[in-house]
Amino acid sequence: MGSLDGKVAFITGAARGQGRAHAVKLASEGADIIAVDLCAQIDSVPYPLATPDDLAATVKLVEDTGARIVATEADVRDRTALKSALWAGIDALGTPEIAIANAGIAPMAADNAWQDVLDVNLTGVFHTVDVVMKPMIKGGRGGSIVLTSSVAGLVGLAAPMAGSLGYAAAKHAVVGLMRSYANLLAPYSIRVNSIHPAGVNTPMIDNDFTRSWLDGLAQQSAGQGPDMTNALPVQALEPEDVAEAVAWLVSDAARYITGVTLPVDAGFVNKR
Repeated sequence: MGSLDGKVAFITGAARGQGRAHAVKLASEGADIIAVDLCAQIDSVPYPLATPDDLAATVKLVEDTGARIVATEADVRDRTALKSALWAGIDALGTPEIAIANAGIAPMAADNAWQDVLDVNLTGVFHTVDVVMKPMIKGGRGGSIVLTSSVAGLVGLAAPMAGSLGYAAAKHAVVGLMRSYANLLAPYSIRVNSIHPAGVNTPMIDNDFTRSWLDGLAQQSAGQGPDMTNALPVQALEPEDVAEAVAWLVSDAARYITGVTLPVDAGFVNKR
């Protein structure tokens, strides 16, 4: 018996990284999965994004747990496409009681990424909640929605580049969405929280472009740049570490927790 037996979870950005970890963890706890990912490149993002093969790998990993999954290639920036992907899952699996708005990009070193990072990391989160909350309300069983922010949504952490500043702006704005939705959806017993990971060992971080940006910040930190180290002696979290926290947050063990910004950060925020 799992903590999420009989539930359905809607997860964006599910092809790899944190999204895949969420899908596999929730499936291992008994949830069926509606998975969405763009599986295509965005021009302003200077590292490779997920592919259809990545999404297929997530499907296999979820099925290996014994759970069911409906996976669709869709863009969170496109509300109509996202809604269609959700309803394909609902038709096959039922109405979600869980939603993880996880899709995101981190074009930190890009000077031309301001609009793209806002569109994916903020508008995409809005679209995710907007399409899932209506069937969730109609389902009448309550639910739990988790919005993926970042430690960069809690502290003033950015480099003077449009992609980095846009990332920080979007991740801060996600907190405003979370707190507003937590109040709006509370009468329906739907909880809304945000998670704030520090650096996580995923393809979004572990690539030549992002590593170069992080190395530059680390060199600056010896002078007047930001301190990028965690309080605990760990350089980066694993995606499964974040998934463990999310699995708890969406379970009945956290049934009265809503409106919370939850750092999963090895003490990064507290150190500031």
